[in-house]
Amino acid sequence: MAAATAADTTDASTAGLALAEANINWERLDKTKFHVIGAILFTAQQGVLHPTAVVKTRMQVAEGGLSHMSGFAVFRRILRSDGIPGVFRGFGTTAVGALPGRVLALTSLEVSKEMAFKYSERFDMSEASRIAVANGVAGLVSSIFSSSYFVPLDVICQRLMVQGLPGMQTYRGPLDVINKVVRTEGLRGLYRGFGITMLTQSPASALWWSSYGGAQHAIWRSLGYVNDSQKKPSQSELIAVQATAGTIAGACSSIITTPIDTIKTRLQVMDNYGSGRPSVVKTTRLLLQEDGWKGLYRGFGPRFLNMSLWGTSMIVTYELIKRLSVKPAQ
Repeated sequence: MAAATAADTTDASTAGLALAEANINWERLDKTKFHVIGAILFTAQQGVLHPTAVVKTRMQVAEGGLSHMSGFAVFRRILRSDGIPGVFRGFGTTAVGALPGRVLALTSLEVSKEMAFKYSERFDMSEASRIAVANGVAGLVSSIFSSSYFVPLDVICQRLMVQGLPGMQTYRGPLDVINKVVRTEGLRGLYRGFGITMLTQSPASALWWSSYGGAQHAIWRSLGYVNDSQKKPSQSELIAVQATAGTIAGACSSIITTPIDTIKTRLQVMDNYGSGRPSVVKTTRLLLQEDGWKGLYRGFGPRFLNMSLWGTSMIVTYELIKRLSVKPAQ
């Protein structure tokens, strides 16, 4: 059986559904069309969610003040002081810079998903378990490959997002960020937080895809789509189940990963550590001194909203991209 993609396989295989449109594997895709359409739609999705990332980042980095305000209050404050451009700081850099990284992430996700699913055939596992494991492996591999590209991009974008806050540098644009960071710390300054990202983001990605697979499997069964059922869901049901499972996966992931994300964000953008290079230990100690254990969940509201909306919109967008990228029948 050919492995479907992380989202599609979970739909079709987990519930035993024989829908061609829900079983679009890597071989059936026009790769050029897939990446071009993906770049357009994912950039649009990223633009809609970017303000929540700006709010979350500012809450995680700010001392006092913003860190104790609600996400909506921070959002209104940014609008009052900087207008609409304020909530889109760093978006241009993120949108353009993410294009090569997105190709790397999607390709490694699809290829590793198919390989893992085929390899799992030799083990005595249920199909649902094989799908969950293959999804998790694909998320892990994709994150490892893409982190080497996205960590420097994160450092640049987050510094643009927080400029203007007390104690933060100001920049004339992304190239100025690169110049100042490299001049001060060398190239390794662009990889601040790389270690903690590899140790946490990769398992978090595996968690997201596994949660998505598990949630979708449970939803299909609750709707009566058991393994031997001939009942076929409508397109609206497919979208609704995918969206719900994506929301659940994003919510679960945000609860577990917010403390690490807070530490990583502060490590990447803050410089007031006294002597020596910033480190995870120094960053965590300073955060705990400022706000106690609850400081680890700074920006949780916007992050929870961002990841839940991201999970929902990403998986629905992803399904649309694949349907639009199927090779014409020979």
